[in-house]
Amino acid sequence: MRLTGVAVRNFRSWSALDVPLQPGVTVFLGSNGHGKTNLVEAINMIATLGSHRVASNAPLIRRGCERAIVQVGVMDPSYGERVTKIELTLPPRGAATAVVNGAKATRPRDILGLLRTVLFAPEDLELVKGDPGARRRFIDELLVSRHPRYAEVMADYSRVLKQRSTLLRSAVGAARVASSREALHATLDAWDEQAAVLGSRLLNGRLNTLDMLRGPAVERLHWLTDGGAALSLTYAAYNTNTADAIVNGTNPGETVLAQALREDLRARRDDEIRRGVVLVGPQRDDISIDLGELPAKGYASHGESWSIALALRLASFDVLREQASSDPVLLLDDVFAELDTSRREKLTDAIESVEQVIITAAVREDVPQRLLTRCIPIERAGQDSGHVG
Repeated sequence: MRLTGVAVRNFRSWSALDVPLQPGVTVFLGSNGHGKTNLVEAINMIATLGSHRVASNAPLIRRGCERAIVQVGVMDPSYGERVTKIELTLPPRGAATAVVNGAKATRPRDILGLLRTVLFAPEDLELVKGDPGARRRFIDELLVSRHPRYAEVMADYSRVLKQRSTLLRSAVGAARVASSREALHATLDAWDEQAAVLGSRLLNGRLNTLDMLRGPAVERLHWLTDGGAALSLTYAAYNTNTADAIVNGTNPGETVLAQALREDLRARRDDEIRRGVVLVGPQRDDISIDLGELPAKGYASHGESWSIALALRLASFDVLREQASSDPVLLLDDVFAELDTSRREKLTDAIESVEQVIITAAVREDVPQRLLTRCIPIERAGQDSGHVG
């Protein structure tokens, strides 16, 4: 799989830009603030429908503009030489709209899977040093990349969580009145069953994906660090019965997971009603990352954290490559900045066989010599103009 080009309109710093792309490695080279990362972000938006830097669309839209547009051409060997043209329009609020080969998609998430990417960015240090939410997003993005149907599961589960949260916030006063309390518990029973079923599907997908990731991640870190400390990845369920069901990281299956969630929901119901918040479900889980005998968070150095994050992304690439007949597009944002010369060369060796790799670099000296002929200069002459090459 590869991109034939990317075009943006009113996206971040760019008013308009069209960049044709070739197979193999391409390096976007330019000073900080010239919009290199914005292009990588735009490409990844098509694949994931989300930004790796912000939670909403508004910051993605150029100041003073009503919407941003991202367009890509995708060539997938599965479909011969045909180029699929995808366009995503981002309003400041509300849902994006997607068009594929001129036809509007019913829902934006219907385009998931048409372009598969793996993005490494400096923000990935949060996978090691940050809160559990970063690690949950990581495994969920990989899950959807492997099986786009899980986007529907996650959307349905989020809807159930929202309903339960609204109900629990309103339950604090109602729980003191007998008739209201009875109605409250009956309504919670219905939503709890949906939460257990959908939550077990999400858990099942996460556990299977983590199982696929674990081996490649260990191998990639071992390779990056020349045999340094061993990496281990463990799913850490927040709730007791769910954690007990996942024995030694083994996936017991959806039926067992659903029953464990039902038991956790029953056990924590009084706490949830009293506090008015949702306390049960995979939205509270984590993935423990250990380096040797110690948790990476708090113990890994900056360099080790960078290597772990890069290993996790490269392992994600390995998982997706193994599953499909073509490579995902590999996006490496400022990857050379924190690598020494030997690791830069090692990474360059590894990516030479990938169908398409797009790298950003701010400093020419950071780019391995053999990649200098593959650089596209990115220059911004001012707020309203810019060009490549």
